[in-house]
Amino acid sequence: MSGTALVIGGTGPTGHYIVNGLLDRGYHVTIMHRGHEIDEIPPQVVHIHTDPYDESCLLEALKDRSFDLCIAMYGRLRVIARVMQGKCDRFISAGGGPAYRGYMNPGLMSHHGMTVPIYEDAELVHEKEEDEKGWRIVRTEQALMAAQPGATHFRYPYVYGAYQLLNREWLFVRRFRDGRRRIILPDGGLTLHSYGYAENVAHAVLLAVDKPRVSMGKIYNVADAEVLSLRQVVEIIAGHMGVELEIVNIPWEHAPVTRPFIMQALTSHRVQDISAIRYDLGYEDKVQAREALGRTVDWLLANQPEPGGTIETILEDPFDYAAEDRLIDAWQRLTAQLPALEMAVEPGFTMSYSGPGGRERSQATFTE
Repeated sequence: MSGTALVIGGTGPTGHYIVNGLLDRGYHVTIMHRGHEIDEIPPQVVHIHTDPYDESCLLEALKDRSFDLCIAMYGRLRVIARVMQGKCDRFISAGGGPAYRGYMNPGLMSHHGMTVPIYEDAELVHEKEEDEKGWRIVRTEQALMAAQPGATHFRYPYVYGAYQLLNREWLFVRRFRDGRRRIILPDGGLTLHSYGYAENVAHAVLLAVDKPRVSMGKIYNVADAEVLSLRQVVEIIAGHMGVELEIVNIPWEHAPVTRPFIMQALTSHRVQDISAIRYDLGYEDKVQAREALGRTVDWLLANQPEPGGTIETILEDPFDYAAEDRLIDAWQRLTAQLPALEMAVEPGFTMSYSGPGGRERSQATFTE
């Protein structure tokens, strides 16, 4: 495989994996971005420095240029799709999960949250008043497919890894680095959210490059194959950092300090189905989610965000440990005062359950 490729973006979390993957496939690669450089981009890559959000800048930068492939991961997508008409043979783009109705406003759904999992044909946002961001994303997808009918579009989850500005892992890495050994998790930390490690998400995009016939004209979900609960994420990070942790379970309604952990107004789930990319493109994770979390922790410890800087401003977490301790202490005092529950018959886990605390064996010994 060879040809010319334009990557719009290229210096974010997934960008360098895509750029280097294209180089490995024999493409001559040009990246278009505002000028932020990273070491992972090799010197043979051509750079166009401009503003991909501004149509006049795009037109001026591209002029008479054309490419075999355009991968748009940054900028104003509907404008890029229109500007690239006649300038590329193949168009691949990235958008987001908020296109789905309920993704940003789970209270819209009749059963307290979204369906699990979310398929590509799930209901999309269709009213601006319900969710303006999601509505704009849907309108952009429609404009994209009108301008580039053969495009392949990916609905990204939250992406994690190096160069991510919305880095939820820092919420926990910083706490453990600062010596915190107690952490509040709402509703037991059982919330499931799809995330995508940058290398895995880039791998899916590159599979679409490899398989144009099957992927053209389609919109795909993409995410890690394993969906970890919030508690699992916290425990994996703590284990990677060698921290023995006390998890304090407090109901969501009483734990406002955990809002940055959930990133929405309910602890309901956001789980994107990825069957389509597995079936169409042969997708499997390049890096297992548990290992990917460890790599992200190591990168964060080596590249620690500035206290109160851009990343922490985006995360909207004050890291108010004194307030967290007051809440934990108050909650533990409250629960210690709860009366013992006396019942004539103690409820069980049903006769179907035979795990710890469940139904005893019917026979003392097992005979083959």
